[in-house]
Amino acid sequence: MPCSRLVTSDDWPEAELRAAVLAGELVAVGACWASPVEPQTPSLRAAAAAWTLQDARLIAGTRTAAWIWGATSRPPTPLEAAISPQARVHVDAGVRLREVVIDPTDVVRMGTLHVTTPLRTAIDLLRTPSTGERTFGTAQAEAVLGLITIGAVGVTEVEERLCGLGTIPLVRQASRRLRALLEPAQPALVADRR
Repeated sequence: MPCSRLVTSDDWPEAELRAAVLAGELVAVGACWASPVEPQTPSLRAAAAAWTLQDARLIAGTRTAAWIWGATSRPPTPLEAAISPQARVHVDAGVRLREVVIDPTDVVRMGTLHVTTPLRTAIDLLRTPSTGERTFGTAQAEAVLGLITIGAVGVTEVEERLCGLGTIPLVRQASRRLRALLEPAQPALVADRR
């Protein structure tokens, strides 16, 4: 295995990599592969995402960021990234790109990749439009619940951030979605306390 913790199709032919997976010698990490004993950390998943999101101006966001943080077990297909509205970049079909203004405090650098913070990731997922190419659905809901479940964000923290956003689009809908995501868990919590 190369010095990197990841192996890519740049290192070995993809057929050999897939054969190594079948033999139990490698496991998939996004579009890359790693030893099965390699801990699946956010930095490892970020390095795997960076192999596809090679332009330094791209910011891994929404479900891609949720996967990097460990809130979901698999990366989305295609990967989801954000870029400043002023920047112009070409991406291949394996990347879904959206233009968005992101405050520098909402981004962390992991190796060569910029990733939205867990809080910004949850906010962006909750504010996914209800119509069009990108819609709020089960995958987004599970990613938000995953971020909460692993402790990457707290419900109060998300609620406070949404309240602080004022009247920007989809904030009220995001608050309703968060409450709806938490409601099914409420009866189980009451039942467990009896």
